[in-house]
Amino acid sequence: MKQGYALFLILFLSLPIKAETLERLDLTFTWVGYSGLIIFALAYILVILEEKLGLRKSKPVLIAAGIIWVLLGIVYRQHGQSQQIEASIRHNFLEYTELFFFLLVAMTYINAMLERGVFAELRNWLINKGFSYRALFWVTGILSFFISPIADNLTTALIMCAVVMAVGEGHRQFIGIACINIVVAANAGGAFSPFGDITTLMVWQKGVIEFADFFDLFIPSLVNYLVPALIMQFAIAKGCPMAVTTQVKALKYGGIVIVILFLLTILTAISLHNYLNIPPVFGMMMGLGYLKLYGFYLIHKSNMWTQQMENPPGSEDDPYNFDVFDKIAQSEWDTLFFFYGIILAVGGLGLMGYLSLTSTYLYGELGATQANILIGVLSAIVDNIPVMFAVLTMEPDMPHLQWQLVTLTAGVGGSLLSIGSAAGVALMGQARGQYTFYSHLKWTPVIALGYGASIYVHLWLNG
Repeated sequence: MKQGYALFLILFLSLPIKAETLERLDLTFTWVGYSGLIIFALAYILVILEEKLGLRKSKPVLIAAGIIWVLLGIVYRQHGQSQQIEASIRHNFLEYTELFFFLLVAMTYINAMLERGVFAELRNWLINKGFSYRALFWVTGILSFFISPIADNLTTALIMCAVVMAVGEGHRQFIGIACINIVVAANAGGAFSPFGDITTLMVWQKGVIEFADFFDLFIPSLVNYLVPALIMQFAIAKGCPMAVTTQVKALKYGGIVIVILFLLTILTAISLHNYLNIPPVFGMMMGLGYLKLYGFYLIHKSNMWTQQMENPPGSEDDPYNFDVFDKIAQSEWDTLFFFYGIILAVGGLGLMGYLSLTSTYLYGELGATQANILIGVLSAIVDNIPVMFAVLTMEPDMPHLQWQLVTLTAGVGGSLLSIGSAAGVALMGQARGQYTFYSHLKWTPVIALGYGASIYVHLWLNG
């Protein structure tokens, strides 16, 4: 019986593919294409069910990407075009590699700032201020909007949520609405900066939009945040939470210096790209050198302190103890491998011809504006990273205004549902039972109003 199955499998794989022998075969209506779609869909269902299954999201997409390219390799070998497979994989892998090292540097800096207590100090400052519920709603929202363009929307949302939960303890309704406000603000803030979201980073690295042109999206992004915030504030009860104070100083030695080095790293990446056409990832890697050099200085200080205090190396009391490789190791590796699986899997589907087919329908039949609005709505259901990577791979022929529009909609569209962005998913775990899918869903019409308003403002202001 097993031999029969094996024989059937061999015969099935050897079936001729009705496709023209060109550099790229059209496999959209073949068993290979259908198999690729099914494999990707199954993998993505497992990604969506990550919380329930306890299965990290990188695992299914890594396997799916591998199987898709194996199928492609078999077919292209049949047609004597194995070189095309090698060239296509190298192209997709290069795109991932640039993204990987860029994010690795950014994550290392964020981890270093977390360890030095930069964000904890900001949280303590907010808690000690004694804001009213409504003031706290606005302060956390505004800070989320302006911090996320630098520190990314996920990190920003987690920090602000910690503040809201510490101050609003016992006030379930306030925490729920404040978390929605934080998610919308962080996603909106991330949409007008190459550093604010993975999708904007991909667009910038691809060279589709120049660094300065992202700031054309500032006012539309601000509108996207302000419209729902202005309405949601009326659902917040008046009054002040119970006074919460903390006297513990969270900021460690060197925290501010690392913030400055991070800003200098961003400036290096931007300058090298704008003036010398050097890819941004090289500027970021140079910036990692800044941190490693400063880490060497901290290690020297730590050794001197250890000798003076007669404490063992690596003591918890050592204010200078800092290991840059430890910060690199603390990067979100599951997310980085998830990006690899997504980029390779979507690239494989693109080689099969599905992205060309989708592009023809979306941008040929619907038109650029309607297609880009739909992309934003889709990103509320499916993660915006594969959606944006698919658009970049399609390379639809559309004006600069429309490339800015799809960057905006893919960034802020995830706010429509709590599962539409990394910030929303993370806060559902952090504020479990207080910020939920359904508590967010109740405000989706209001968020959609801001979504529509931001699109209108962009087309009116930048068109």
